[in-house]
Amino acid sequence: MSPEEELRAEAAAEAEAQAVLEKFDRESNVRIWEGVPRSIVRYLMVAFAVYSVLINLVFNWETRIERASFVGGLVFLIFLIFPATKNGKKKPNHIPWYDLLLGFVGGGTYFYFVLNCQAIIKQGIKLENYQVILGAIGVLITLEACRRATGIPIVIVASCFILYALTQKSVALNIYNLFYTTEGVIGTPIRACSTFIVLFVIFGAFLEKTGISNFFIELANSVAGSSSGGPAKVAVISSALCGMVSGSSVGNTVTTGAVTIPLMKSNGYKGEFAGAVEAAASTGGQIMPPIMGAAAFLMVEYANVAYGSIAVRAILPAALYFTGIFITVHLEAKKLGLRGLPRDQLPKFGKLMLAQGYLLLPLLLLVYLIITRTMAMAAVLATVLAIVVSMFRKETRLNLSRFLDALENGAKSTLTVGIACAVAGIIACVITTTGIGTKLITLIVNASGGYLIVALLLTMITCIILGMGVPTTANYVIMATTCAPILIKMGVPTLAAHMFVFYFGIVADITPPVALAAYAGSAIAKSKPMKTALNASKLAIAAFIVPYVFALNPAMLFIDTHWYEVVLIILTSLLGIFGVALGTEGFIYKKIPWLLRVVSIVGGLTLLYPGVVTDVIGLVLVGGIIFYQRMSAKREGQLVK
Repeated sequence: MSPEEELRAEAAAEAEAQAVLEKFDRESNVRIWEGVPRSIVRYLMVAFAVYSVLINLVFNWETRIERASFVGGLVFLIFLIFPATKNGKKKPNHIPWYDLLLGFVGGGTYFYFVLNCQAIIKQGIKLENYQVILGAIGVLITLEACRRATGIPIVIVASCFILYALTQKSVALNIYNLFYTTEGVIGTPIRACSTFIVLFVIFGAFLEKTGISNFFIELANSVAGSSSGGPAKVAVISSALCGMVSGSSVGNTVTTGAVTIPLMKSNGYKGEFAGAVEAAASTGGQIMPPIMGAAAFLMVEYANVAYGSIAVRAILPAALYFTGIFITVHLEAKKLGLRGLPRDQLPKFGKLMLAQGYLLLPLLLLVYLIITRTMAMAAVLATVLAIVVSMFRKETRLNLSRFLDALENGAKSTLTVGIACAVAGIIACVITTTGIGTKLITLIVNASGGYLIVALLLTMITCIILGMGVPTTANYVIMATTCAPILIKMGVPTLAAHMFVFYFGIVADITPPVALAAYAGSAIAKSKPMKTALNASKLAIAAFIVPYVFALNPAMLFIDTHWYEVVLIILTSLLGIFGVALGTEGFIYKKIPWLLRVVSIVGGLTLLYPGVVTDVIGLVLVGGIIFYQRMSAKREGQLVK
């Protein structure tokens, strides 16, 4: 292929990936700005990013002023960036008059609050009629901004909660709670977003400019590219690492999937399987420490647990999730007789680490500083280091234009996260002020008959339904306020309860019927969407099992355990997930009969559940099946090594 043909092919692939993003990822459906208007919008975004940093490091304003000004900026910029419909972006430099009006009025309601904050605080619930109207307008325009930036699911959920609140209290009191207090729109989610999530999002934008995504893909190639079915294993590793930083399962599915999915198909994997691998791995990036799609920082607020503790305790569940996918990919490759990529076409691990390993320094510094310093300071210092390491290579060196690009991209990503947090605050406010949370807890507890396993099942279903099409951060806020208290009431430790609901909110991205990440993967793989989603759910089987294990026995989260118990739990859990993968894939050395597949799954589950008796039973069952399959395949001459 000539250089010109390669350029055309790359451009076509990029255009296809962008089309998929615009279809499945709401935040990619933005207006087209060119020339002077493009520069104006660019510098407004840069200014917002800089302002977000200053309110954390320099300004020392009253809490409500900081949060309201932050949301006001979000709302105004969203109406500049996001059209009302997908067709609204076709004409460059075009923005309807009503979008400008909504942007100025919506943002203006928050800046009215900023300018009159002290007087409104003194008024208490005795609002003037015009203040009630302004607050109502602010809430409604915020909902419309959220619909444009993140999609309609979370708006429907929030609207239902608002309608319920209106049946319990007067309009004026509801508007006061939702708009003028730190219980509503400018509540805990926006506090977390404006004080440190925004800083981590900006850090991620600068990290991308260092070329770390390409480094992750190259690193995965050097580790697993030459093994059986190498391209799929590369997809698992690289998507886990990239998804951890990006914070978007759909966005990561498309960006890394544009490279990995065609490679998997060319290696011999079916389209449904290739799209599913990418979707499952990208979704898993949201549960990958240390960043966990920014939800870990919200978990600090809601679970009242130190960040370091959350990050450490999330390691084993995340490792089991990706181990399950990795093993299934390997067994599928063995079953199909797929080979890896030629070693001479792959980067050498040692040389790669020597040449580009410094790109990991900002992430390592981030983890260290989060544990030892404040999260805001950790994000800022890690960003500074990302800028420094970008200077090591000409390809990634940050000149002024690239520096501004990083700030602009950070601000753009903040818009979707921030507005989702604002609307999540509405849901949290209604739950707090109306007592519906207590009613929901009572309903689930009664429906479960007092049996924890039934309560877990009902909570799982609720989380998957509420999590469909909702961004990671807002997803967790909804689960933390509606579902986690149910499990805590049933005796599940606080962190285990929050991790349980977080996991099942996240897997909604690959669980039919919505499964946005799986559908995005199927669009690139040109496969059947529902079949791709079902394959993704099978690959991510650990995400449906592990939360039950640590909810029933928190030892998996290293709660109330000794170091030697931790070592044993890690070893038996990894073997357990291997047993489950054997059963779901149905192959090792040769095809496994269905009855033995069931036995393998049972053995894997007993190994996953911490305990001496269950470990022994699991070892006997899984080990026995592996031994039997090997002897049988060897005897029949079907042994696939």
